[in-house]
Amino acid sequence: MASDIQRIVVIGGGQAGGYACKALRGEGFEGRLTVVADEPHDFYERPPLSKGVVTDDEPLPRLFPEESLAALDIDWRRPRRAVEIDRAAGEVVLDDGERLPYDRLLIATGSRPRMPVANWAEIGNVMTLRTWDDAARLKARLETSRRIGIIGGGWIGLEVASSARKLGVEVDVFERAPALCGRSVGPEVAEAIRELHERHGVGLALNRQDIQLSEEGDSRVAIAADGEAHEPYDLVVVGVGVEINQELARDAGLRTEQGIVIDAAGHTSDPKIFAAGDVAQHPHLGLCLQSWAYAQNQARVVADAMLGKEAHYDEPAWLWSDQHGVNIQILGVPSGELHCVVRPDPQGPVFFYLDDESRLVQMVAFDQPRAIKLGKRWLAAERVLDPEALGDPDYNLMQLR
Repeated sequence: MASDIQRIVVIGGGQAGGYACKALRGEGFEGRLTVVADEPHDFYERPPLSKGVVTDDEPLPRLFPEESLAALDIDWRRPRRAVEIDRAAGEVVLDDGERLPYDRLLIATGSRPRMPVANWAEIGNVMTLRTWDDAARLKARLETSRRIGIIGGGWIGLEVASSARKLGVEVDVFERAPALCGRSVGPEVAEAIRELHERHGVGLALNRQDIQLSEEGDSRVAIAADGEAHEPYDLVVVGVGVEINQELARDAGLRTEQGIVIDAAGHTSDPKIFAAGDVAQHPHLGLCLQSWAYAQNQARVVADAMLGKEAHYDEPAWLWSDQHGVNIQILGVPSGELHCVVRPDPQGPVFFYLDDESRLVQMVAFDQPRAIKLGKRWLAAERVLDPEALGDPDYNLMQLR
């Protein structure tokens, strides 16, 4: 470990920041570890916010038990916001004027929900979902709502739709694209997701280009989609993607593209500054992943690099979503012309997307976690696969290990 590293500052109190802190202490860092967080809460996971927190009264989904968190000996600044990185001085400036000196700095500022029309944010019963406080508000509103509208047919919108249906609330989803989750999965998977939601009574309005919201006199929200008016909703949840919180890095002169540009060890264009999680552009894919696994595992790698150790992140993209009691796992990202092989199974279908040499590029599995484990091996080995065997439900995939 580099002996000159006595002060590490982490900007961001989310999953990436939390796992980086745990890894830093686990690797023997004994200096001052300061975390700047814009929420008052301890490190927590975000995936449960659209699921069990809303439907089952789950508590704050802490990353670490209280005693484990206390052992990290964190010098908290919360709720505080970093407003400037003074690279020349090696300091982070906070919104109250405090300046925090650092020997190494980790930017783990994550992302924020995108509001496609600015004045939607001014409508009382229109909300986004990102934080614990958002989830608490959503839970309270669902308990008193008869019907809700959701703008956006991506993962977050569909998870909220699933939770609302579990609570007996009527749901309509409005999506500009012709398919659900179309940016991250192929049309075959999108169709399977559509069928899943329709079976559970979710109304789907796809390919709606012009979506307008307005507040009624009774505080309900009216939605007009391509000129078609719908009965007003008690609540509207907007889930149309995120904005990456990279302004701090960009203003400091760090290299940014879709997110903060990093190498496989998490280095930014400044040797003393690192990035992890949503805000860190994946070193191989060239895009920002909103993924629990990426936030956790890449942050651990970056912690090693911050301490001067050899570190390299090269895991494939992997995320999952729970909808209507079905666990959907997505491995890899689509790229180029791909051939889809569908494997029917009573437990749940598996979709294999292969390149022109029959190597796996992306795989999506419904309630098939063991198949995903195999897929990770195939991706890592760039294994040439037999499409006929993949699509045969009687063929044991374990034979392809």
